[in-house]
Amino acid sequence: MDKFEKLTGVAAPMPLVNIDTDMIIPKVFLKSIQRTGFGKNLFDEMRYNRDGTEIPDFVLNKPQYRGAEILVAGDNFGCGSSREHAPWAIKDFGIKCVVSTSFADIFFNNCFKNGILPIVLPQEQIDLLMKDAEKGQNARMTVDLEAQEITTSDGEVVTFDVDSHRKHCLLNGLDDIGLTMEKSASIASFESKAAQERPWV
Repeated sequence: MDKFEKLTGVAAPMPLVNIDTDMIIPKVFLKSIQRTGFGKNLFDEMRYNRDGTEIPDFVLNKPQYRGAEILVAGDNFGCGSSREHAPWAIKDFGIKCVVSTSFADIFFNNCFKNGILPIVLPQEQIDLLMKDAEKGQNARMTVDLEAQEITTSDGEVVTFDVDSHRKHCLLNGLDDIGLTMEKSASIASFESKAAQERPWV
């Protein structure tokens, strides 16, 4: 998993509330357990017409937001089913940070496991970031995980909270497997000792 330390990029405004995981990646695309290849179908039903052509008014189809790496979203983002494909699609598209007033618990946890930083902020601060994001590609925000700060294009600073363990994992690029491998020396020592004490096992 890639490390998340400091991100400066375009933020896309998506003020819709209750964006569920089926809106993020429709069930028809859940045909693979590989973590890549889902970005092209992110928000598929909102991004494309039935004939496959793009819907020009959808935010991520607008030229200034095609390279967005931050998403400023409405309340209750990631609700619905627990599909891990939702954060896979977000990450594969190139979005590394989602900011909202609230997230569904399973989606929230899955984001951390896949190298995405979900940030919960009060509505007043979301409104500030949403307004900044609406400026387009010239309004680049900076998300500093170490300092736990978001800096707008105008230099306004918003602080956020994050669990210390999850912060450690993101800063060091550690998913569940990576966390286990951090203990590889201890595991090897235990296995060696166990083999000597219980050779019949």
